[in-house]
Amino acid sequence: MDRAAIDAIKDRLDLVDIVRRYVELKPVSGRWKGLCPFHQEKTASFTVNGDEGLYYCFGCQASGDIFDFYANINGLEFKDALEQLAAEAGVELTPGKVDPGAAKRSSEKKKFLEMHEKAAEYYSRLLKLPEGRAAREYLKKRGVDTAAIESFGLGCSSEEWQGLEKFLVSNGYSAEEGVRAGLLSQNAKGHTYDRFRGRLIFPIKNLSGRVIAFGGRIIIEGEPKYLNSSDTPIYKKGEHLYGLSQARTSIARTKQALLTEGYMDVISLHQFGYTNSCGVLGTALTPEQVKRLSGFCSKVILVFDGDSAGLKAALRSSEMILTQGVSCGVIVLPDGEDVDSLLQTRGAEGFQVFLDEARDGLDFCLATLKEGYSPREIMDWSQGFLKKMSNASIRTFYLPKVASGLGVSEAELRSTFSGVLGQSSTPVVRKRMQRAPVSVGGQEKDDKYFLRYAVQHPEHVVELSERGIMQVLTSQWGTKLWSKFMTHSGKDIMPYLDDSEKAFWAGCRMEDPFSGEDLEEEWRHVCKVIARRRYDLGRKQLTDALRRAQAEGDSDRVNAYLKVLNDSVWRDDEQH
Repeated sequence: MDRAAIDAIKDRLDLVDIVRRYVELKPVSGRWKGLCPFHQEKTASFTVNGDEGLYYCFGCQASGDIFDFYANINGLEFKDALEQLAAEAGVELTPGKVDPGAAKRSSEKKKFLEMHEKAAEYYSRLLKLPEGRAAREYLKKRGVDTAAIESFGLGCSSEEWQGLEKFLVSNGYSAEEGVRAGLLSQNAKGHTYDRFRGRLIFPIKNLSGRVIAFGGRIIIEGEPKYLNSSDTPIYKKGEHLYGLSQARTSIARTKQALLTEGYMDVISLHQFGYTNSCGVLGTALTPEQVKRLSGFCSKVILVFDGDSAGLKAALRSSEMILTQGVSCGVIVLPDGEDVDSLLQTRGAEGFQVFLDEARDGLDFCLATLKEGYSPREIMDWSQGFLKKMSNASIRTFYLPKVASGLGVSEAELRSTFSGVLGQSSTPVVRKRMQRAPVSVGGQEKDDKYFLRYAVQHPEHVVELSERGIMQVLTSQWGTKLWSKFMTHSGKDIMPYLDDSEKAFWAGCRMEDPFSGEDLEEEWRHVCKVIARRRYDLGRKQLTDALRRAQAEGDSDRVNAYLKVLNDSVWRDDEQH
């Protein structure tokens, strides 16, 4: 862990500024509050402490520092978040020493990103040259304007087998690297060639705006009609969405995303003003994609083709979105129409009619099932749907809705699926951290009682240690966290905490701590409880030793232990 770089990034970047890119924040009592981007809520419970560089949600306990927020909101690993924030802050990272392969992997990813940027420039330039005539005519025919071409970085590839390969080699990259980066292909004889040939090229970007893959549509003749990049060290197709880089600001502002299937559909939606649109990438919608979208919005509206394949995709996608706890709507287009054709023929006004009449996701699923599925298939779907719910409270929310939609009683449905759903069909209410401080002496049986005081009043950590707090902590979690307190006392501890520890730490720091006489009284009580716990522990150890001495018939030890036990009497008034 590059501590110097982490500290430098935190000095140069403001957590509040980063969070406000995604969340509308309002100042409240010296802190900032807004709707949590990590779960659905109507009342703001997401709090940012800019002075300490911490965020905490009193609803879902999402918490951490600037790196945690940036990684979670963008679906990144810590290392990727660190690298991107370092680049933004102008901080140079020192290669880590723990993992000997990490530096090599990082260097390879950096090179692959550079190669994709170069490839995107190559394809974009070809579109403007004579080789791009057919692609330009195709775009003109589809009604794609210059602004959209530039915004999405569209390009084209030539019919030449080694056009991109020659370009990459001329820029210092090897053909082997091109294959590993997913830009070139290799046949059984070891010959390399361009993966994309004679196609309109759609660059695929990550949330930082870096090109990580490509999609290609055949322009004249050939199969397959669409060809996508394969998975590489910088791209996993089940994790990304086409156009999300361009759409995320609009999605975050409107709290709503339009999700469609094709590249051209996304581009057309943006061109007609629906800039909160993105698309799946040649595969069925995945939980990872839904999670990434839900970081920006609370509702996803599906805009799929009106044919049977589109309806099936809408059914699968609606189920996926709903089971992840995200609100869902479905636009049912006329059979034979797709988004692009509808926009080109009817304009934004024509599309808005369908958007205004978007059906509720669950209603769409149940209606589709009842129209074309057998009773057994419907019940099987319902069972799977409820079982896949991301948590029990969401299942409880949807169970009566499913029962009503199927025309059966809730009790009957619950009874039918009780063996599958088990006890988890009852709601599980997550306990929220309380804003107000607990009463003096409250929760003293829990390690968190002592640790909460230490987090809120770090000036007492050393004295707490001297008074023997370590001896009264009863859980492995508590002793581990206390050890981290002592090791990193007076420093930024967040990078060393796991998720549960971060939630506890941030929650404690967001609470209103004791002050004045209440603080003095709480401090006396904490000290008294520690002393009492140590006293009880000492007596237990002596009692155990006495029993062993009695069992062994050692009268001298028995008498010595009895004397100590009789002389040690707890007195509250002697504890300070």
